[in-house]
Amino acid sequence: MRKTTVAACLALFLGAGAVYAADMTDLLKSLPAIPAGGAVQDSGTVASGLKEALSVGTKNAVGALSKTNGYFGNEAVKILLPENVRRVGDALRMAGYQKEVDAFVLSMNRAAEKAAPKAADIFAGAIREMSITDAQKILNGGNTAATEYFKSKTSTQLFDAFKPDISQSMNEVGVTKAYKAMTDRYTALMPFSKAESFDLDRYVTNKSLDGLFHMVGQEETKIRTNPAARTTELLKKVFAK
Repeated sequence: MRKTTVAACLALFLGAGAVYAADMTDLLKSLPAIPAGGAVQDSGTVASGLKEALSVGTKNAVGALSKTNGYFGNEAVKILLPENVRRVGDALRMAGYQKEVDAFVLSMNRAAEKAAPKAADIFAGAIREMSITDAQKILNGGNTAATEYFKSKTSTQLFDAFKPDISQSMNEVGVTKAYKAMTDRYTALMPFSKAESFDLDRYVTNKSLDGLFHMVGQEETKIRTNPAARTTELLKKVFAK
């Protein structure tokens, strides 16, 4: 009888221990993940930090590209001759018409620089609409996760907003005129050849956006990897490693 009682007590104890262990496992699973720095960050803080990072990054990117030579003076984003026009440019350079080719390249970049400020309000809208779930995914993503988020959320809207401005800017800075001068020179040199036609507005718009996202990605990477780029206490807290 005593052995039976002891066995029963032992079974009860082990059973209770198993239930307690299961409860603890469930509890641990429900806890928020602890970042490398050791501090648990609430979702609101993460979202606020990400939004601030994106605000800083996009402001810096748009500001840099909107300046004179923002595109033209930066080899990483400089808009070059389209592939199907490069043979025209090469032929003209060899014939001594480097000036016409350079004028066309410069005019495309000037158009992009004039249109760049248009991105500021669109980026700001996307930042405001970011959900807490989006913010958590971005924080745990790669060095340009936020930039990729921006691409998915704003590319179409940016293109639609940029293209009319690019078209207007190209007229103002003389892109079409410069292109015509360049191709006229080419036709005069090679009367039996013809420069391929292409959608100049679309080309410059797409290249402008490529450069914009490149710069936003650089700013995001700096904030994630360079403590000196975290200019506010919130950024320091959220991106602390």
